[in-house]
Amino acid sequence: MRIAMGLAFVVLAACGGKEDDGPTPLPRCAAPVNGTTITAREITRVSGSALLVTAPREDPRVFVIEQNGRVRIVDETGTLLPDPFLDIGEGYELEAGGESGLLGLAFHPQYHKNGTYFIFYTTSNANVIARCTVDATNPNTTTTPCTTVLSIPDFASNHNGGMMEFGPDGYLYIGTGDGGGGGDPNKNGQSLMNGSPQANSIALLGKMLRIDVDHKAAGMEYGIPSDNPFANGGGAPEIFIIGLRNPWRWSFDKDTGDLWIGDVGQGEIEELTALPAGQQKGKNLGWSMYEARQCFSAPCSETNMTFPQETHTHGEGWISVIGGEVYRGTCYPDIVGWHFYTDYGAGGLYRARLLSDGMLEKVTVAGQFPGSVSSIHADARGELYMTTTGGLVLHLEAGP
Repeated sequence: MRIAMGLAFVVLAACGGKEDDGPTPLPRCAAPVNGTTITAREITRVSGSALLVTAPREDPRVFVIEQNGRVRIVDETGTLLPDPFLDIGEGYELEAGGESGLLGLAFHPQYHKNGTYFIFYTTSNANVIARCTVDATNPNTTTTPCTTVLSIPDFASNHNGGMMEFGPDGYLYIGTGDGGGGGDPNKNGQSLMNGSPQANSIALLGKMLRIDVDHKAAGMEYGIPSDNPFANGGGAPEIFIIGLRNPWRWSFDKDTGDLWIGDVGQGEIEELTALPAGQQKGKNLGWSMYEARQCFSAPCSETNMTFPQETHTHGEGWISVIGGEVYRGTCYPDIVGWHFYTDYGAGGLYRARLLSDGMLEKVTVAGQFPGSVSSIHADARGELYMTTTGGLVLHLEAGP
């Protein structure tokens, strides 16, 4: 994004004769910068808690989620537009504050054609996924109201998850928390069906869900991918991965399809799990039988469990891991392929990459970074942004 990114861009010439059905590709960096010294440069500041940055495919704008129910736009000149792209502060029964509010935003892969995107927000008793549409006459405004796609009952205000992304397969992935209350009192993390293992268990909480928003089943606003683990029975058909506590921020590696999940811990351990492409469906990450690899709710069995490759304890000052994203931009070639992440309490910055043996190579990043970080995610060019609950939006930049 022009000067706001601190770099100029040039258009990369297309090659080959095949017509691309996607949007016009954005230009690449004209002058990539070498080095692995990371700094965070303030781009803008919003009035509410900034929880996430994202963008549609090949769109030069940056979209910023505010917890209070608004989505703001930073345009290609680096200017924060005065009017929100979306405001669900009224008319949507939004409950905002603490761990609640407008928590997730995902643009349809064909947004450039259909103008459709999805939001995740909380009410007093549910987590809601809704479909919204851009105004046909103004690309910086949404046509309201949005349509509810899925509403998941939730008994507490914390542990909501809220992150959503479209996967490489074109399906919408939704991370849900265990519903809160501390210690997963309703045993939602391991529940596959409502009412089991407890009468008040809710199967869609504590999971990674996967739905097809383009092919709706009768009477529903979405369909079930035929290869979902429980598409043919044995569990809620929306479930893709089980055993999550609060996957606040996670992401797909846009190059490899690997899935990186930061799962906020209970009383002792913060978890980072990287699941390679092709090794994600049906995985059980353990909660609430396990917190990381430590038995939390007996009886415990390691059979078919997938444990995190990276953990940090509350004794180290970690309190809420903030999973980030793998850098796939073109401005800083020496950090390509590294996943950046942090912790809401401990602060700092870390990078890791997935090795061929399934382990992580991990590096502590030197430097000064803001506290109360809520996300580290990318724009359409793959450039990474850091947001804070204090309203800051910062661009992560590398140099010598």
